[in-house]
Amino acid sequence: MDNCGQARALEWRITPPQTVAEWDAYFALRHAILRAPHGAPLGSERDEHDASESGVLHAAAWTIHGSLIGCGRIHPLADPCWQIRYMAVLPAWRGRGVGGALLRYLEFRAAQAGAKRVVLQARVAAEAFYRCRGYRRVGPGPVLFGSVCHWTMERVLTSEQDHPEETQQN
Repeated sequence: MDNCGQARALEWRITPPQTVAEWDAYFALRHAILRAPHGAPLGSERDEHDASESGVLHAAAWTIHGSLIGCGRIHPLADPCWQIRYMAVLPAWRGRGVGGALLRYLEFRAAQAGAKRVVLQARVAAEAFYRCRGYRRVGPGPVLFGSVCHWTMERVLTSEQDHPEETQQN
């Protein structure tokens, strides 16, 4: 494993949620990691893009036993810029390459759809994670729940984005 936590996946795979049960698990994980610790109600883990079918791409990391361990989403803003949101990995799986693989999967799929640049709002605690993966800070981001500070970060995508299947094993 390198300093950015990148490793080959031997115990998990990344795919979009497919079934009702997978979607339920996906949104439950987003809420449990990103919203519940701050007292936010159920439903706060969703936004208008989740109901849209215009270019929104979801990624979910599943163990070989079918348990959800991480998730993320990317959607188009103004062409050719896309935004990543709702990146979350279960604490027991952090530092094992899951988050990096989710990020590469989303970037690759967005690049296939024409994205040239990706922006995101990184929690201050996650800035190093994104910086190791080529993102740069471009300014302050929002403060959520009165105390969760973010940085706005961006990355220009290359025409040779890593193919996500090269970073994992099923």
